[in-house]
Amino acid sequence: MFKPMFMLFKLLIVTLLISGQAYSVQSNDVTAKEKGLRIAKKAKKLDSGWGDSQSEVEMILRNKHGQESRRAIRSKNLELKDEGDKSLIIFDEPRDVKGTAFLNYSNPIEPDDQWLYLPALKRIKRISSRNKSGPFMGSEFSYEDMSPFEVEKYTYKYLRDETAEGRECFVLEYYPVDKYSGYPRQVVWLDKEMYQPIKTEYYDRKDSLLKTLKITDYKQYQGRFWRADKLEMTNHLNGKSTVLLMANYRFSTGLDEQDFSQNTLKRLR
Repeated sequence: MFKPMFMLFKLLIVTLLISGQAYSVQSNDVTAKEKGLRIAKKAKKLDSGWGDSQSEVEMILRNKHGQESRRAIRSKNLELKDEGDKSLIIFDEPRDVKGTAFLNYSNPIEPDDQWLYLPALKRIKRISSRNKSGPFMGSEFSYEDMSPFEVEKYTYKYLRDETAEGRECFVLEYYPVDKYSGYPRQVVWLDKEMYQPIKTEYYDRKDSLLKTLKITDYKQYQGRFWRADKLEMTNHLNGKSTVLLMANYRFSTGLDEQDFSQNTLKRLR
């Protein structure tokens, strides 16, 4: 009689221990997701309020042998409080891409609206959400990479604290909400002081490391906003890389929504 009771008691204890461990793992996972979301929201909040901005960009394309080609670009950005930001990229050099322009309307939940103006064809081409993982103008950046950050575009998970590039960072996983995203998973090193990314690893659908983006040489503007002077995207599959050298940041330049319309694309100089 005592042996069956003892075995029943033992089974009950084991069941409780297993349940407790399962609850602990689930609880820690929820905590990691909540912490990741909280950090992402703070990063967005700290980088809000800049209104509009402009900058010049030099794009350097490198093949796997180290050979380079360069492009001169202008970038314009508009912050909107109740909807996603808008951005416009204009190519000035070399001649074969001069006048090409890329317009992006960032949507917090739905896929972004994107258009590419091709001056040789005098045509505005809409970028399909299914094609946003494709290369942007032959670079190692994709159309998806050109979208401004919005908190709602991802779910998050805090992984750990870690030092990277000599900076103390939060390490987070980002999981895109868009089912057509080219990256089911991203690992982001977010600087604890600036709340800006200094490195992002992009993983493909086989969960293999596809690309790495390093963002360096940050400067602070207006005592609030951090902007990087250099972004380098390396493709680990083809050995190519693209560098963006940013310069001459200006804020509150008077841009408004009319400067980011589709009709504007054909009139750009």
